[in-house]
Amino acid sequence: MRTVAVLGGGIGGLAASYYLSKSPQVTKVIVLESSGRFGGWLWSTRRSDGAVFEHGPRGIRPAGAVGRNTLNMVEDLGLADEILPVTYSHVASKNRFLYVNQQLHKMPSGPGGLVQTVPPFSRPLLLSVAMEILRKRGKEEDESIHSFVSRRLGNELADIAIDSLCRGVFAGDCRKLSVRSCFPVLYNAEQSKGSIVLGMMLGSGGGPVVPPGPLAQRSASESWAQWSLTRGVQALPEALSEFLQQSGKVELLRDTTVTQIRASGSGWTIQLEDGVVSADHILSALPAKALSSALPPSCQPIIKLLQDIAMVTVAVVNLEYENNILPVTGFGHLVPSSEDRGLLGVVYDSVPFPEHNRPEGLTTRLTVMMGGAWFQEVFGDPESVSEETLLRRATEAVKNHLGVNAAPSWSRVVLQKDCIPQYYLGHHRRVESMRSFIKENNLPLSLIGSSYDGVSVNDVIFSGRREVEKLLGA
Repeated sequence: MRTVAVLGGGIGGLAASYYLSKSPQVTKVIVLESSGRFGGWLWSTRRSDGAVFEHGPRGIRPAGAVGRNTLNMVEDLGLADEILPVTYSHVASKNRFLYVNQQLHKMPSGPGGLVQTVPPFSRPLLLSVAMEILRKRGKEEDESIHSFVSRRLGNELADIAIDSLCRGVFAGDCRKLSVRSCFPVLYNAEQSKGSIVLGMMLGSGGGPVVPPGPLAQRSASESWAQWSLTRGVQALPEALSEFLQQSGKVELLRDTTVTQIRASGSGWTIQLEDGVVSADHILSALPAKALSSALPPSCQPIIKLLQDIAMVTVAVVNLEYENNILPVTGFGHLVPSSEDRGLLGVVYDSVPFPEHNRPEGLTTRLTVMMGGAWFQEVFGDPESVSEETLLRRATEAVKNHLGVNAAPSWSRVVLQKDCIPQYYLGHHRRVESMRSFIKENNLPLSLIGSSYDGVSVNDVIFSGRREVEKLLGA
């Protein structure tokens, strides 16, 4: 294989290029990124006074094979000394809140939280867990997350906790999202053991095997719940970009929009706004809809499936307040759709990562997240909503939820358009059909990134690795 083109220079495209660059089978890698920067949604603002604010993902989980895989990469890139770990014993891990009935409620945790009735829930969680073991296994090939949890654990948990969780993770509606694609661990637990509880306790088997390097071993021995980097999570794509530039194999092109892809001999001709690139194989890390508009008519079956993958827009509002203004200490709070459809949640950034506060003076950093699957309904067209409207809505939420009457001393509003794919019912079938079409027609094309195999940073990085290994026969 001579030349591989990677479409998209977000974390998925950069990770795939990292794995490609390590193979002697690949002579050249060309990364084509339409924007002016690499890293995609991993985007940090570093203020001159030392404060760091995240406009996308903030804490990355070390757990599981995909978590170990990312830490192994972080270590290889020389970032181990920049890690900011948050352990399971940290207050940000133990204290997470829900805003229900215009009040903050600490989520139940520990043995006491299981056996006692903890508001906003009307009965001890242990009752729901005990009853879950007795529920019959579902017969549907796929099911909404809300339906699955209601069936197994009861309506209350689905309506409050799971609704809020899906808004926090996917900015999505748990009544539409697929349990099989969004939470495969839960789906597989029921399929293999007939119960979520038994499946989690006994293990449901399968899954990739990733041996831990020294950094991943350290994360396990120190019980990390999540981690960030001293310069923000953007330091990861920056380190990847530097590694790729120094590899001698990778050409990184920014401000380079792919307009059309055409089959050419055994490979592809990639039409750009101001030129042409030829490649033997394409790894697309583009969002599904962006790829659908570039593929040739001969790929119509894939184009239709790509267009069926919906995306949502999230307004991310970073706020800084003077002094410690929080009435509670923890990671943050989520808001169920029954409480406020437009307000997804508030992250208390200064609690898990105080190192990102400015060194001089006591401050509190918060991030308010809004919109998602409800953006159009609440705020209207993302193209026409004003930053002032979003900032006002965010500061009102901080005032009403946390009792903060002071105005923020600094703020930034970032509208992340079409940032999170929505895995609706049947998503796994759509992805299987696309990859089957590619295989049956011997197309030199691989699909990676958040549109297909998981939306977390770890999932996206691992999807790049897995598709590169398939391509190279590893």
